[in-house]
Amino acid sequence: MGMNKNTVLGYATLIMIIVGLSLIALGAFRYDDVAGYGFAAVGIGFFAIAWVFNALKGRV
Repeated sequence: MGMNKNTVLGYATLIMIIVGLSLIALGAFRYDDVAGYGFAAVGIGFFAIAWVFNALKGRV
C-alpha cells in the first residue's frame, strides 16, 4: 500500500488538529495564569496550519 501526497497531507492535518486541541485544552484547564493564553494561541496557530494543509490536499 503506497501513500501519495494527499494521504500524507490528510494524516498531517489530523495530527495538527489533535495537537491543537490538546494545546488549547492545556491552556484552558491546566494553566490558569498568563501562560494559558500562550498555549491557547499556539493551539489556534496549529489549527491555522492544519487548515492550510487541508486546502493543499487536492492541489499537490
